[in-house]
Amino acid sequence: MEKLEIKRIEREKWRQLEAKDLERRNEELEELYLLERCFPEAEKLKRETRLLSQWKHYIQCDGSPDPSVSQEINTFISLWKEETNETFEEVIGKSKLVLNQASTLADLDSGNMEKVIQDENITLYVWANLKKNPRYRSVRFSETQIGFEIPRILATSDIALRLLHTHYDHVTPLRPVPTSLQEHTSTITNLVRDEEKNLEAAISKEMQEECKQEENESNSVHEEEIKVEDQGETEVKMSSVQEEPEVTKCELEMKLISETVLAAQLLLLENAHEKPSDLDDNEVDLCQFTTLGGVYHLDILELPPQCKPMKGWMVVEILKEGLQKYIYPPETTEDFETEYSFPPIEVTLEVHENVIFFEDPMVARWDAEGKHWKTDGISNVSYKSEERLITFNLETFGPVTLIQDSHINMPYQSWELRPLDVNKVLLSVTTIFAEIQIQIKENLCMLASIKVNNKKHSSILEGRWMTPVSFITALKEAGLNIFPTRHSHFYVIINYKVPLTEMKAYRQMALLSSAFAFGWSRWNMLCDSKKVVFKVREHLRKEEPIEDPNWALLMFSGDRAQRLKIDEYSDTFSEALKEETEFHSTLYHMVKDFASEEAMEKIRSSNDQFIDSVGHMLLLTRVLSYS
Repeated sequence: MEKLEIKRIEREKWRQLEAKDLERRNEELEELYLLERCFPEAEKLKRETRLLSQWKHYIQCDGSPDPSVSQEINTFISLWKEETNETFEEVIGKSKLVLNQASTLADLDSGNMEKVIQDENITLYVWANLKKNPRYRSVRFSETQIGFEIPRILATSDIALRLLHTHYDHVTPLRPVPTSLQEHTSTITNLVRDEEKNLEAAISKEMQEECKQEENESNSVHEEEIKVEDQGETEVKMSSVQEEPEVTKCELEMKLISETVLAAQLLLLENAHEKPSDLDDNEVDLCQFTTLGGVYHLDILELPPQCKPMKGWMVVEILKEGLQKYIYPPETTEDFETEYSFPPIEVTLEVHENVIFFEDPMVARWDAEGKHWKTDGISNVSYKSEERLITFNLETFGPVTLIQDSHINMPYQSWELRPLDVNKVLLSVTTIFAEIQIQIKENLCMLASIKVNNKKHSSILEGRWMTPVSFITALKEAGLNIFPTRHSHFYVIINYKVPLTEMKAYRQMALLSSAFAFGWSRWNMLCDSKKVVFKVREHLRKEEPIEDPNWALLMFSGDRAQRLKIDEYSDTFSEALKEETEFHSTLYHMVKDFASEEAMEKIRSSNDQFIDSVGHMLLLTRVLSYS
């Protein structure tokens, strides 16, 4: 009976807390709505200052949240590709100039010619076989380990080898915006725009009625000869009527932006229902793998006619068609034993110094017909991580690239978000291979530090402040991918959470991030998919994190927040409420119960762009689902 009575009392307390939560829910949600105006305000500012270079990123990351900018995106892509092709053709022209005068640039020791031309984003290696010595089959470019081992038939032929390394990937086609995403975003935008039209029509009708009423009042005033003071009062009233539509229009614009931002953020968290299919044999799945370190364009060329001295002149035959590719192996091999006469060519490449490979890279070749990367025709791949050299046998020449699993750093082992200063936080993500620390301030992000296998690793990205979109792109290109896509759940085990709950959690964590630290909790995996659990504590000073801080455990379902009775070291998971605490509809009001006035004042004075940037980074790292 005593046990039953205790349970009855607990149930009664629970019902009372739920009733109290429902009573103040509208008030709390209204306050949260006012606080979350920072997101549309930040978006409005971004739209006014947006650069075309940011739009390319959205296409590469499975679609822009605003399909209405597709025309501008296409314009930018065309200009970017045109500029890239111009640079590419210019370098090709340099190789032609070098090969035309190869004999005058020949090395005194070997008698052959080699030349390295380096630019900021492109490196060109050219070798000309002038001596055709069958014993000279090892090609190494001076001061590098880059080179080739060529078969006897090439060592005795009039050929040239050209390796053009573009430090960026301009070969992989950009993925189009998925139709489902366009339709979903378009539907939401159209609904909001319909509402906007209806409200504008209502405003227009109201204005007409009020103007008519004012006109009648004016006539009445004229007839009754009301005093001058009353006329002044009427003028003020008319002025306020004219100003009111402007205020309503501004509110309408903010509502439209707010709805669009919400739709876009929700799209970032929605998982695709079907795995990419229709891949050819040996085709690289670009939803699973990423190209890193740029593209290596390998070509065997026919050696053009060389300069010859003649009666004090240097005479050279100029070919109108330019440089010609040497077909290897030849299309017709009837007179040869192909297996022995045309063996694969051994290639040695240096991995770009700014790229991190956490495992041995894979090599892929470009299939010009299918317009995709493939892994066939490549064998005997070996990688020396210390020297950053990769060697492989290649059957046919063409563009090749190095690839790595995009999800090698997922799922994360833990994460933490803590304030550093006014409008400045540090996001730490620990993976099985690395610990990545990112600083965020206002509308900028920076790689603060990176440890690989518990050792400090230097990167050119450290100390460089960039906009979130540019920063994320740079991190991916460096091999530091901690940004899942809508297809990532097919390739890595995740802790699935309902997108709406996850989105609300990230938005409210961003609101509180200037005064509170948040961290990973092991209980987040044991609660159901409609709830998230994480650690939180007030953090106002810039001191280093202590070993065992006094964290509180919060559970959030999107419309209810509660502080848990258990801690991180409890034996079992329980949703029991901590003593002397209550339910709240938002995280903001939940932490308000135990926060200092200084912390709450810091939250209220946070910069809009800063909150938006923190929220954007949390939405793209998805620490609650991928830890």
